[in-house]
Amino acid sequence: MTSATQPESRSPREVLALVRQEDLQAIDLRFLDFPGTHKHITIPAASLEEASFTDGIAFDASSLRGWQAVHESDLLLVPQPETAAVDPLMERTLALLCHIKDPITRQDYPRDPRNIARKADAYLRSTGLAEQVQVAAEVEFFVFDRVEFDLARHEAYYRVESGEGEWSRGSAGHGYALRRREGYLPLPPADSLQQLRTEIMLALQGLGVAVRSQRHETASGGQCGLDLAPASLLTAADNLLRVKYLTRNVAARHGKTATFMPKPLWDDNGSGLHLGLSMWGGGEPLFAGGGYGGLSEDAFFALGGLLSHAASLAAFCCPTTNSYKRLIAGFDAPINLTYSLRNRSAAVRVPPPATNPEEARFEFRLPDPSCNPYLALAAVVMAMLDGLENRLDPGPALEKDIYDLEPRVLDELTPAPQSLEESLAALKADHEFLLRGDVFTEDVIGTWLEDKRSREVDQLRQRPHPWEFAMYFDS
Repeated sequence: MTSATQPESRSPREVLALVRQEDLQAIDLRFLDFPGTHKHITIPAASLEEASFTDGIAFDASSLRGWQAVHESDLLLVPQPETAAVDPLMERTLALLCHIKDPITRQDYPRDPRNIARKADAYLRSTGLAEQVQVAAEVEFFVFDRVEFDLARHEAYYRVESGEGEWSRGSAGHGYALRRREGYLPLPPADSLQQLRTEIMLALQGLGVAVRSQRHETASGGQCGLDLAPASLLTAADNLLRVKYLTRNVAARHGKTATFMPKPLWDDNGSGLHLGLSMWGGGEPLFAGGGYGGLSEDAFFALGGLLSHAASLAAFCCPTTNSYKRLIAGFDAPINLTYSLRNRSAAVRVPPPATNPEEARFEFRLPDPSCNPYLALAAVVMAMLDGLENRLDPGPALEKDIYDLEPRVLDELTPAPQSLEESLAALKADHEFLLRGDVFTEDVIGTWLEDKRSREVDQLRQRPHPWEFAMYFDS
């Protein structure tokens, strides 16, 4: 599996030797909470011992959304030595990703997203269908000069400023503001973020994250993209955390602000998280074959699993109310659950047949970068395995531009969910495939549904919107 990047294998003793060799003074223990927010605790380097990698470090989880109640607040952070990396942005600091354990039972905490991804990886191997999934992530994001937003009982607003934005032509002063939806691949000075993206790319490579390319994306106001090399499920999710961390902090050092919110601009392209997916077994690619797009029968069964469960997958892959403002016609985003050769308007794109069998893959375009990568990738893998186990047929490919189809043809297609509420309902009705191998649990699914409905869907529904004033104030 030469095309995949893997973490450097280190023992706890080797991590401690690295701390001494680099004269590091701080250890940053990092993890992802249930909704997908990066968290950390920092300890002095002298406090990290070989036993820390088994015994863990206690912390209070009662203030973290979706986790413990106050009467059972204690959990353990258990650093994982293979994730050790010297932080390029913090002085003399080693970063370690952690698993979460229960201090009483010493068992993996079932709501820890990274533990869920580990279980998905283990279940994949236990099926005998494949030994590994490889994920090549294409992550998009925006970098703005300034963002303001607020809301109260009597007012609500947001304002985005970008010298690249078409709306800034009168004030930017350099005449290179990008026209709406014409931001793809311009050279500087129109592309004002070239140096910033290069810094992010080099910092990622310094952490062992292989980057294939970086570029300006289509939207007019500072949209960027990074293509990551293929990696295993857990490594790919870890790498997405590193992308977000470095992007936000490098942008801040440039006096700017970065966001992975899918649709911060109205009437322009949103940000996706496109996943190039393949499976391997016995050191060989399982998706290479002589079928449509150069794919194998196994690839199409896995694709059938993705499309069969796509509506419920959206609850993890498109997990915000803002996600569904991206999934609309006309902005290069998938609006129907189908697949097509080369066509980026389909939920799954099959690239042109690869000359190298190791490059055989398909691209799942529904997810966006607001997702919790551990939960999203684990759910995607479980759907693909269900397709393989049950030999699910994805149906015929769609070769035409989805946006130009006649209504009668569109009526025959399954649309992508139109709201977070709709995808949560799909997850409630269709999640048995996620429970296999105890990867997800009923508690995890139920907690996710309740948290998303009460903290996001209901909160947005209760609040008036400026467009409602425009439409209804004089009614």
